[in-house]
Amino acid sequence: MNEDMMTEAERASKRYETAAGVGDAVSRGKGVYYVHTLGCQMNVHDSERIAGVLEADGYVPASEDQVIDKDIDLIVMNTCAVRENAAERMYGTIGLWARMKRERPNLQIAVGGCMAQLDRQKIAKKAPWVDAVFGTKNIGSLPRLLDQARVAGEAQVDVVDKLDYFPSQLPTARASRVSSWVSISIGCNNTCTFCIVPTTRGKEHDRRPGDILAEIRQCVDNGAKEVTLLGQNVNSFGYGIGDRYAFSKLLRACGEIDGLERVRFTSPHPAAFTDDVIAAMAETPNVMHQLHFPLQSGSDRILRAMRRSYRSAKFLDILGKIREAMPDAQISTDIIVGFPGETDEDFEETMRVVREARFSSAFTFEYSPRPGTPAAAMEQVPHEVVQERFERLVALQEQITAENLASFEGRDVEVMITGVAGKKDAATHRVTGRERTGVLVHIGVPEGEPMPEVGDFVTATVTHAAKHNLIADPDPAKGQTYHVRH
Repeated sequence: MNEDMMTEAERASKRYETAAGVGDAVSRGKGVYYVHTLGCQMNVHDSERIAGVLEADGYVPASEDQVIDKDIDLIVMNTCAVRENAAERMYGTIGLWARMKRERPNLQIAVGGCMAQLDRQKIAKKAPWVDAVFGTKNIGSLPRLLDQARVAGEAQVDVVDKLDYFPSQLPTARASRVSSWVSISIGCNNTCTFCIVPTTRGKEHDRRPGDILAEIRQCVDNGAKEVTLLGQNVNSFGYGIGDRYAFSKLLRACGEIDGLERVRFTSPHPAAFTDDVIAAMAETPNVMHQLHFPLQSGSDRILRAMRRSYRSAKFLDILGKIREAMPDAQISTDIIVGFPGETDEDFEETMRVVREARFSSAFTFEYSPRPGTPAAAMEQVPHEVVQERFERLVALQEQITAENLASFEGRDVEVMITGVAGKKDAATHRVTGRERTGVLVHIGVPEGEPMPEVGDFVTATVTHAAKHNLIADPDPAKGQTYHVRH
């Protein structure tokens, strides 16, 4: 699962607008908190659970002004451990927070997530100003740890390796009222040699389908119009109980929920992307034709060394079936450049597959060794070689992405307006959202036309393709479309 699939606002913690009384002694509750999230969509959703647990215990979310003014009583970092620089980012940030704590002695700092699961005692020793360290499997312990830290005056570390409850059973403070994350499974049963996730998240555990559907209905009842189903390998849902059709059944069941306009999911594993899943996507009207489909490498030799249970021909065959069933599908991917032992010939195979696959976008990474993974002990590719390959691959994908986005010009797209505003939207008087296949669109509201609100659907004519998004500045006088649906 990839953190770069989200905008900054989509990754951010929930923040309330400053309201009357917030910030005074009466309305601070047990304390004003802020959650700083690093990592993928699963971490973002975990942060919603962290926020829910804290609010259930009497804490109050910080407003944006309070975050800027550092008027905070509790900061929680939800960490990521996927890449090598994750630890550097974590320690660098909490090092800055140490200065804040010297200025505000009552400030509490907590560290959770994958890095906490991995380096539990090391964090407390290296950063003694941290009050609480908790893991991915015991988010619900955080309020107790904070209370104990106040009494004991030292870091409280509680990281469990056994899953006793699904995080979905915890209270949730959702970051968006119109778009919700819903976890259908946690953990991973694969053994990819580059990945630390099975260590930090544990073995795969699936939720009961009835519980998932009940949560989705509750989200819709609370105003959500879109849900994204989450899992480390979301399409292997049900394999643990021997039902290989469970995920496609779940997608079709989502299609029967009144008021649910859009369903997305991430991230699937190519080896488990079966024909029934393709059919369910194509035949269920509210399942969007957007797919993140991790390739990792186009070289069969490297895929074997990665312990990826597919080969490039199989990957392209599945891709062909998806595009045959859904010609409009926007398909993104992950690619690792410079995996240990990668030769020039291996890299050229990746370039070949990328040219043939024509992904809408690719999240490309220079390989970084993660301690504790088999690949970390393999012979590494020199950095200058990796860098040169990385730049070539990025240039190729940028060209393909530009050509793909240009194909939208002149077409009408339906965009769900979100709370996410582009950096220039205030100046250009545009609103922002994603069209049905997931592309980010900035829409200019024509003079005299209604201004849409968050959660509305706008059909508009695309007038320009930018580098990574679309611009729709329609002129109805020229026959271009602008229509708002509530």
